[in-house]
Amino acid sequence: MVSKLFQKFLHGQTSGGILLIICTILSLLIANSVLADSYQHFWHLDLFGHSLAHWINDGLMAIFFFLIGLELKREMLVGELSDVKKAILPIFAAVGGMLVPAGIFAALNYGTDTINGFGIPMATDIAFAVAVITMLGKRVPMSLKVFLTALAVIDDLGAIIVIALFYPNPELPFDLTQFGIAMGIFIALIGLNKLKVKSIIPYIIGGIAVWWFMLHSGIHATIAGVLVAFTIPFNKDQTKSLCAKVEHALHLPVAFIILPLFALANTAITIDGGGFSHFSFPLAAGIFFGLVVGKPIGVTLASYIAVKLGLCELPTAVNFKRVFGAGLLAGIGFTMSIFVSMLAFKDPQYVNEAKLMILVASVVAAISGFFYLKMTLTTRQDFSD
Repeated sequence: MVSKLFQKFLHGQTSGGILLIICTILSLLIANSVLADSYQHFWHLDLFGHSLAHWINDGLMAIFFFLIGLELKREMLVGELSDVKKAILPIFAAVGGMLVPAGIFAALNYGTDTINGFGIPMATDIAFAVAVITMLGKRVPMSLKVFLTALAVIDDLGAIIVIALFYPNPELPFDLTQFGIAMGIFIALIGLNKLKVKSIIPYIIGGIAVWWFMLHSGIHATIAGVLVAFTIPFNKDQTKSLCAKVEHALHLPVAFIILPLFALANTAITIDGGGFSHFSFPLAAGIFFGLVVGKPIGVTLASYIAVKLGLCELPTAVNFKRVFGAGLLAGIGFTMSIFVSMLAFKDPQYVNEAKLMILVASVVAAISGFFYLKMTLTTRQDFSD
């Protein structure tokens, strides 16, 4: 039985994904209208020493990563990742879906100054992916939705690890003292958890402190969100679980405020008369082929290897054709890919080119995944490989 919390999660991700699409289209239209200059200026307004866009990307997005951490914790303790046998398939699929796209990007960009963008095509946007697969209606078996969601959640964890290891804060050198203080507070929060402190207030205060010191340590501050999430007390009885209550409380503001703001602030891309002619070939090609080709190949190949090695089995009503379809939808990078692109490059031209190609590749992945699954998800249950 699929938990009510998971069903609410799917519904929230679907609605949030649709809103993200609307916000992205709106942002692109305004950025290419007579209001373009005013629109760009708005996101760069100074607010307490930083631009509005900076507060969204380094501040509000920490809350988004905090929610990802809560979702990961739930999945690992009571969800699809709590059973090792069940977790192996989406883990292999996610790893394959990260390594193959990164390999394609690295091969195309080797020896160039855009090689640092290898992490861009590794990401999956869970909201968009779930929104697209839900549009296919009841023909989609719940087991395939669960597989795609678990894959995307693990993919998010992989993206977080990649950001932490390879994309430090470009504005600050690493500061061991600041990092040490952040880790000290983090350990103190774990102590509160062990002491069964169930009031959210000390975790909020401690979480803000971890974020502040992480922000000044040279490591990207959004990582603090994930770390703090794992300190929140969890109970299998969802009515008593602080973790579940906080996750439930954050779903709506993250889906309907934070991510739409992120989309509006970071897709304000002006497309000049030259269109795609000014793109840097290896950068654009690496992102496009990484997401559209590398993702489905990596997801399917890794899943096939895991099953043939006897490490796991395909879920009921899921075959490798459907795994490939899920892999196509995993190529919708959007939020995480855009986030990584801003960390990967200092040159604004590269950032804008990367963002625009992420949008193009994500649209292609969404359309191809939708129609491929529509053809393969027939009323007759065919489980042949």
